[in-house]
Amino acid sequence: MNIKITGKELKATEAIKDYLEKKLSRLEKYFETEDLDIQVMIKVERELQIADISVSYKGDNFKAVTENKDLYASIDEDIDILERQIRKAKTKKERMNKDESLRVKEIAPEVHEIEGEVIKTTYYEIKPMSIEDAKLALEERKTSQFLAFIDIDTNKVNVIYRLKDGKNFGLSEPEA
Repeated sequence: MNIKITGKELKATEAIKDYLEKKLSRLEKYFETEDLDIQVMIKVERELQIADISVSYKGDNFKAVTENKDLYASIDEDIDILERQIRKAKTKKERMNKDESLRVKEIAPEVHEIEGEVIKTTYYEIKPMSIEDAKLALEERKTSQFLAFIDIDTNKVNVIYRLKDGKNFGLSEPEA
């Protein structure tokens, strides 16, 4: 744990340094201490004493700034704030990792175990329209590759689809 203490209009005495090190040791349980960088700025503005503590660990940054009439109370508040921030960030990371691993576990067996089965069903509405209207409707749906519709001339179900060139369309219609 690398601690840098700076005083602005206030000298960082040995008592303050010892108190800070003692209080900052509470953060060691959340990190590997050799990669932990802590910057502490203590200063006085009017009658308030301000403690500004920044913690950096492998790209994660946490910061707390409080002011109080007592510097030690300000330091205590900062430590509490930092602990809350760190716990929240760690919980969020753990939850994301857990969700990702569950998602991988859920998807992976299905891909390898199921073959030749219908695994997804999509429901859609079929409307009577002309081929030109169907083409325009499919052009409006940028993500859809096909559109089923009832041809108003033949009264049969047809499917219009995008060709791989992305510019042209194909039409599937029943023979009889």
